[in-house]
Amino acid sequence: MSSQFSKRGAQLAVVILVIFLFLGAGDDVRFNKLGHRMMCACGCGQILLECNHVGCTYSDKMRNELIAALDRADSDDLIMQGFVQNYGPTVIAAPTATGFNRIAWVMPFAALAFGMAFVVMVVRSWKNKPAPALADGITIRRGVELDDYKRKAREETDQ
Repeated sequence: MSSQFSKRGAQLAVVILVIFLFLGAGDDVRFNKLGHRMMCACGCGQILLECNHVGCTYSDKMRNELIAALDRADSDDLIMQGFVQNYGPTVIAAPTATGFNRIAWVMPFAALAFGMAFVVMVVRSWKNKPAPALADGITIRRGVELDDYKRKAREETDQ
C-alpha cells in the first residue's frame, strides 16, 4: 500500500512540475515575438531584445513595458499600437503593409527591375552601335583581304 502512495505521489509531483514549467511558456514566446518586431528607441538601430550597448536608458524601460502589457493580457496589435503611440512609428522594426508604407516594400524590387532594364538597354546600344563613318575611298578590309595585307606588312617590316 505504501508503494502505491509513493508511486501516486511521484506522479502528482511530475504533473505539478510540468504545470509550473509550461504555465508561462506562452508569454515567453509572445515576449520574444513582439520584442523582435520592435526597435530600441534610443537610436542604436538594434532590435529591442538585442539592444546591448552600455547605458541604454530605453531598452530596459521598453522591455518592462512589454512585460507589463503581456501580464495585462493585451493583444499583440494593442501592444504594438501602444508602443507606436509612446515612441513613434520608428519603433516598428518592419514597415506595415498598409497605405503609404507599401512603397517601402515595393521600391527595392522596382529599383532592381529598373536598374536591370537600364543595363540591358545600355548593353544593347553598345552591341548595335553603327560602324564608324569613314572618309571617301577608304574601305575596311575583312577576311582574306585583311590577311593578305597583314602578310604583306610583316614581309615589308621583316627586311
